[in-house]
Amino acid sequence: MAGYIERPLYLEAIRPFIDMPLVKILSGVRRCGKSTVLQMIRDELLKRGIAADHIISKQYTQMDMPAHMSAKQMYDDITEQMSGQSRYYLLLDEIQEIDGWERAINSLLEGTDVDIYVTGSNSKLMSSEISTYLTGRYITIPVYPLSYKEYLRFKEPSDKSRRALLDEYIRFGGFPIVALSQLEAQQAYQVINGIYYTVVSRDIVNRHRINKQDLFDRVVKYIIDNIGKTFSANSIAKFLKSEHRSISVESIYNYLRWLEQAFIIYPCERYDINGKNILKTQEKFYLSDVALKYALLGFNRTMLDGVLENLVFLELKRRGFQVFVGKDGSKEIDFVATRRDEKIYVQVCVQIPTGSAREVGNLKNIRDNYPKYVVTLNDLDIGIEDGIKIVHAEDFLLSETW
Repeated sequence: MAGYIERPLYLEAIRPFIDMPLVKILSGVRRCGKSTVLQMIRDELLKRGIAADHIISKQYTQMDMPAHMSAKQMYDDITEQMSGQSRYYLLLDEIQEIDGWERAINSLLEGTDVDIYVTGSNSKLMSSEISTYLTGRYITIPVYPLSYKEYLRFKEPSDKSRRALLDEYIRFGGFPIVALSQLEAQQAYQVINGIYYTVVSRDIVNRHRINKQDLFDRVVKYIIDNIGKTFSANSIAKFLKSEHRSISVESIYNYLRWLEQAFIIYPCERYDINGKNILKTQEKFYLSDVALKYALLGFNRTMLDGVLENLVFLELKRRGFQVFVGKDGSKEIDFVATRRDEKIYVQVCVQIPTGSAREVGNLKNIRDNYPKYVVTLNDLDIGIEDGIKIVHAEDFLLSETW
C-alpha cells in the first residue's frame, strides 16, 4: 500500500465506472478521506497499466492554487500537461474552490479524451450548474468518515479488544486523522473542533456572508444538541426567543440547508409506514460524525442513545440505503431503510429499559415480513423475540448483510 490504509468499499463503488464517459464526483465532509480515495484510484489505474504521466492530479485547496483561479485558468493548466491523442485521467481534489469548475469540466469532457474524478466538500457547489453542463454525464459517490469496520482496520495491530475499540469509536468517531493518531480525548476533540470550524468559517460563514456569527453558532449548537430528535425551524426560533434572541424562521432554514450542503448534518425524513408516503414535517437530523457533537458540547453518557442512533444511521447510509424515521400511527420506528427491493426496520437503544415494551413492541405491530432489528450496547438484551433480532451494536455494524 502506498502510504495509506485502503478503504475497499469506495474502490468497489468506483471500479464499474472507470473509463466510462461520466464525471465521478466523490462528495463528503472535509477530512473524511476523499483525497485518500483519489490516491487509491491513482494506484488502481497504475495497476491497470496506465502510464504515470497520463494521470494528472490537482489539489484545489487555498495553499495549492493561485488566488482566485478561474475556470479558464484551471482548464488551461490541465490541458498544458496533455499531449497527443491518448487518454488522460484527471484526479481533481476539492474542486468547489474554483468558480465555474463545471464549465471547465464540461469543456474537458467534450474536447479531450479524459476520464475525470473529482472531490468536493459542498453539495450545492457539486450540483449548482451540473444540470446545465453535465446533465446525465456524472455520478455521485458519497464518502463518509470511517465505518466501525474501517476503524478496526486503521487500528491494526492493537492490543485492545474489539469491544474496547468500539467504545473508542463511539467516543472519537471516524475521522481518519483521529483514528490514525494516539491522542487523548481532549486532543482528539481539539482536532475535530478544528475540522468543524474550518467547514463553518470557510464553507458557510464566509461563503454565505453571515454577519451574525454568534447567532448562527447558537443555532448550530441547538441543532447538534438535538441530533436524533424531532424539531422544526419554528421550534428553534421559539427556543431562541426564550433566550431573548430574535431570528427569522427563514434564516434557520438557510442555516440548516448550508449545514447539509457542507455535509455537517444529514436530514432523515419521516415515513408513514401505513400510508407508505414521505411526510414533509418534523424531520430529524444526524451528524456526519458523532465526535462533532463532543467537540462542541463535551461528552457525557446521557448522549449515548442519540450517538448510537447516529452511528446506525450512518452505517445504513454507507451501504446505500435510503433512511427514514418510521411513523406507525402514534408509534415511532427509529429507522426504516430501503434499498431497491430490500427493506429493514431498526430500533436503537443503549439498553432496553426494564419493563418497557417500546423497542420490541413497536416492531411487533408491523405486519410485513421484512427483517426487524433492535440494536443495543447491552449483551444481556441480546436474543430473538417473535422474529425480531436483538443484536449488539458491534455485530450489527460488522455484519455483511442484515
